[in-house]
Amino acid sequence: MRTRQVVAAATTAVLATALLAVGIVRNAENAEASTASPGAKDVIVHLFEWPWASVATECTTTLGPKGFGGVQVSPPQEHVVLPGSGYPWWQDYQPVSYQLTTRRGDRNAFASMVRTCHAAGVKIYVDAVVNHMAGGASTGTGSGGTGYSHYAYPAVPYGNDDFHHCGRNGNDDIANYGDKWEVQNCELVDLSDLKTESSYVRGKLTAYLNDLVSLGVDGFRVDAAKHMPAGDMAAFLAPVTGDPYVFSEVIEGGAGEPTPEEYAGFGDVTEFRYGDVVGGAFQNGNLANLNNLASSMRLGSGDAVAFVDNHDTQRNGRAKLTYRNGSAYALAEAFMIAWPYGVPQVMSSFTFSGPDAGPPAASNGTTNQVSCGNGWECEHRWRTTANMVALRNTAAGAGVTNWWSNGSNQIAFGRGSTGYVAFNRSGAALTRTFQTSLPAGTYCDVMAGDLSGGSCTGPAYTVNGSGQVTATVAANAALALHTNARTSGTGTPPAGCTTAATTFAATVSTTFGQNVFVTGNTAALGNWNPANAVALSSATYPVWRATVSLPGNTAVEYKYIKKEGSAVVWESDPNRTRTTAAASPCTATWADTWR
Repeated sequence: MRTRQVVAAATTAVLATALLAVGIVRNAENAEASTASPGAKDVIVHLFEWPWASVATECTTTLGPKGFGGVQVSPPQEHVVLPGSGYPWWQDYQPVSYQLTTRRGDRNAFASMVRTCHAAGVKIYVDAVVNHMAGGASTGTGSGGTGYSHYAYPAVPYGNDDFHHCGRNGNDDIANYGDKWEVQNCELVDLSDLKTESSYVRGKLTAYLNDLVSLGVDGFRVDAAKHMPAGDMAAFLAPVTGDPYVFSEVIEGGAGEPTPEEYAGFGDVTEFRYGDVVGGAFQNGNLANLNNLASSMRLGSGDAVAFVDNHDTQRNGRAKLTYRNGSAYALAEAFMIAWPYGVPQVMSSFTFSGPDAGPPAASNGTTNQVSCGNGWECEHRWRTTANMVALRNTAAGAGVTNWWSNGSNQIAFGRGSTGYVAFNRSGAALTRTFQTSLPAGTYCDVMAGDLSGGSCTGPAYTVNGSGQVTATVAANAALALHTNARTSGTGTPPAGCTTAATTFAATVSTTFGQNVFVTGNTAALGNWNPANAVALSSATYPVWRATVSLPGNTAVEYKYIKKEGSAVVWESDPNRTRTTAAASPCTATWADTWR
C-alpha cells in the first residue's frame, strides 16, 4: 500500500546490510525498500479459477462499473493435468513450464482479458507460483502439451541441479516448520523446490514475470512466499520491468518460522489474522471490539492485504465465515470494505463439497465459462459487497469518525465526511438517531438499493444540517450511506470538533517505583519520545488516567509505557489506533488493558 521510492545506491547498501544482520537475505544486493500500491481504487476480487474470457466479461459488466480496482486471477502458467484425481483445483499450482496455456485459456485469451479489463479500469494481479514446480507424484504431459518428470521440466528448462535436495526426513519434505532452513530448503508436500538462490533460476523467474508484465499484468500475489528467503525474492523481483504491485502469501507461524514482516520490504503481505478476528466477530463474537481492530493484527495497515476468507482457508477449516454462512459473511465482507485497514480482498468462489474439488468443468477438465448460480457462487456480486466498493472509493484516505456501539453487536461509524455505515448483528431491529459527519441531504441506503436515475431503488434517509440521521437497521443487516449516492444536498459537512478531550484509562499492574505514561504519533502525546510522554495518574489504581486535548476527528496511534528512573518498558506491538471525537460533545474515554 505504499508508493515506490527511488532508492539511492548507498541506501540500498545500508538496507542490505541490515537485512543480512537479521538473517533475512541470502543476497540482498537488489533489495528495495518500498513498492507500488494498488491505487485509490484498492478493492481486489479473487475470481478463483475463472476462465480468462469470463474474467474479461466480468470486468466490463460488473467490476468496472462497481469500482473494483483489481482482479486476482489464478496461475496462468502451464500446469499438470490430473484426471485420476478429478482435475482438482490445486493442479493449477503445480507448474510444468512458464508457457501461458491452462485449462482456463491460452496466451491469446489471457492477453485479451488483460486488455479488456484495463479498458474497464480494472487491474490484473497474477497468482504467481514461483517457489516450486510440479511434484514427483505426477509425471506426464502438462496443460500445454509439454512432457515433464520429477526434477525435469524441459520447456523452461529446469533440471535436477536447479532444485533443493535437503536430505531430510527420508523424502526431502518439510517436517519441522519451526526450523526456518528446512521450511525454505525442503519440499512443500513433495513439490520440486526451486533453488531460488541460483542466478539461473532467478533469471527464469524474472523472465516469466516480465513476460506477464509485457502483456499488461499490473502485479503479483506470490504464492508460498514464506518458503523462499525474502532476499531471494527481492533478487528476482528487482529486475522486473515497470512498477508492479506485489503482495506475498505468508502464513504466520510459530517460533523459528519465517515471519510476515520479513516480506514487507518489497510489497504487502497477506494478514491471516484478519479473517480470524473479523470473521470471528461477525460469527459469534462482539462487534464493539472492532474499534481497536489494528491492535489485533500482526501487520500495520500499510503492509497488509486483508481478507475474511480465501481459497485455502475455505478448505482447511481456518475461515470463520464463508459464502455458506449467508448474512453473517455478507456483513463481515461489507465491514472489511468499509473499514480503513489494509488492501481489502474479496473472495469469489465456486461451490464445492470436498476440499480437493475443482471448478465446474467439461469432461476433459476444461473449465466451464462462468454462469453465476450454476456451480459459481459469485459472492462479489452480492449487493452488500458490490455496493460497498463505491463507498470505500468515495471515502478513500478518510479516517474513521463518529464511532458508536451499544457495547455488543450493534456498531456504526463514518469515513470522514463522505460515508457512514451501521451494522446490526443482533436478533432485533436497531432504531436510532445516528450522529454522522455527512453534509445535509437525502441518501440512498446502498446496502438495500441503488441510486438510479436520480432516485433510490431502496430506502432513502435524510441527514439534517447537524449531521444526524434517524434510521432503522433490521436484525442481521446493515445501513450504508455515502455522498455519491444521494438524491439531494450539496452542502458542507456539519461543524465538527477542532479538539477532543480524550481520557486515557489504562488498566496496568505496576511494581513500586513504576509509573505509567502514554505516548503516540501526535505532539500532544510526545511524538513517540518517552521523555515527552504524558503521565497518567494512579489515583484509581489499577486504572491509570489522564485527559489529553487531541485534534478532533483524527486517527491517533499510541502505546502505554512504564517508566522507573531511566528505564522504559513499552507494551507489546502493534500500536493502538483510535479516532478522536468528531462531533459534540467532543469527548471520549479510551479504556485499554496493558499488553
